[in-house]
Order: sequence, then structure tokens, then C-alpha cells
Amino acid sequence: MNTTPLKLLLVDDQDLIRESLHIVLDMDPDIHVVGLAENGHIALKQCEEQQPDVVLMDIHMPVMDGVEATRQIKATWPQIRVIILTTFQEISYVVDALGAGAEGYLLKAIHPKDLAAGIKWVHQGGTLIPQDIARMLVQQARGASDSTSQGAGVKASEEQVRADAYGLSEREVQVLHCIADGLNNREIAEKLFLSEGTVKNYISSIYSKMDVRDRVQASKKAHEEGML
Repeated sequence: MNTTPLKLLLVDDQDLIRESLHIVLDMDPDIHVVGLAENGHIALKQCEEQQPDVVLMDIHMPVMDGVEATRQIKATWPQIRVIILTTFQEISYVVDALGAGAEGYLLKAIHPKDLAAGIKWVHQGGTLIPQDIARMLVQQARGASDSTSQGAGVKASEEQVRADAYGLSEREVQVLHCIADGLNNREIAEKLFLSEGTVKNYISSIYSKMDVRDRVQASKKAHEEGML
């Protein structure tokens, strides 16, 4: 039976990841990489020129991020399927990406064989979301995150202004509140619907921005500076 490989566009701002994905995925006889793009703006041009069947899209990129690029692709070429491939497991990114029209949301830790299979699945009309992320969406829909949304990160306040002075993001402020409450990494991950690895990354960033060495110093300084 004569079958035509699906046409895939790879979008990622990191050369190493983009080229590695190109090499790995192009080895699959059912997949043909027709273009590479380093940001969403270039991705739009590639979609117009190459008319790919599927776009594998990173989220954080310069010029135009993956969510906005997805939104514009789906508005102009609704037949093109989009899969977000990222290191970020935050529920807000998932919601934004799916709201923009993406048919899949995968983490870069995925095995190459599973990634290829997922691309084919989405091309055939399926939707692809890892089980743990799907569980987070269900929990959020049930209102499990109400206490978080009513807490540190959503109101414009004097606390946030002082946190901004250190360059802390909204999510980092939420993590800082959890640290001050004495939660460990696993408990923070469960409360904020993050992976433990993501929590560790946020904590390292908080330490660096606040010029502290540990949780005790971070909590103490946050209280002294009126950030909590």
C-alpha cells in the first residue's frame, strides 16, 4: 500500500533540540520534516509555504511564543494540527495552549518512540494529553485550586509590588508563600499542580533573585521585606 508520510513542522528556539528532533523524527518512514522554525513568527511563514499536517511547537520562544503562534495557525489553517512540546508542566500553560487550539500537550522528557506515535495519533484526529496533566485539569475543574487562586498570586497588592522589586514572577511568589508555610517540595507540587522538578527550579530561582541560601533565609527575608 502506497502511503504518503505526514508533513511535520518543528518549532523550537533551541538549535540543539530542533536539530535533534529533526534527526530522530525524520528517521520514521511515516513522518517527513518539512520545515524548522526558531519562533512563532517564522512558524507562521513556514505554515504558509509548506502547509504541514502537524506542527510540533515549543511554548517559550522570542518574537512570538508558542501559544500565540498556535492561536494564529488555527485561525488561518484550522486543518493543521498542533502539538505543544515543552518542559513546562504548569496548568496555566496547558490551559492557554489548549485554549489556543492545540490538539496535544507533551513534555520533552517523552521517549522519542512515544513522541512519534503521538504525532501520528494527533494527525489521525486524536487529542493527546499525558495522564498526569489530564488529572490536573480535572482537579482544577473541580475547584481544587480555589485556595491557590485566592492566595498569593492573583491580586495586585503591596506584597506583589515588593516581590516585583526582586523580579519574582507570580508563580514564584506562590512558591515563596508555600515555603513560608513550611511545605516541602512534594507538598508544594501537589498544592500548585506542578512537578517536583519544576518546584525545585522555582526555588533555585527564588534563592538567586533574593540572594539567600536556603528556605529559612528566604522565608525570613520575605517577612522582613513585607512580601508575605
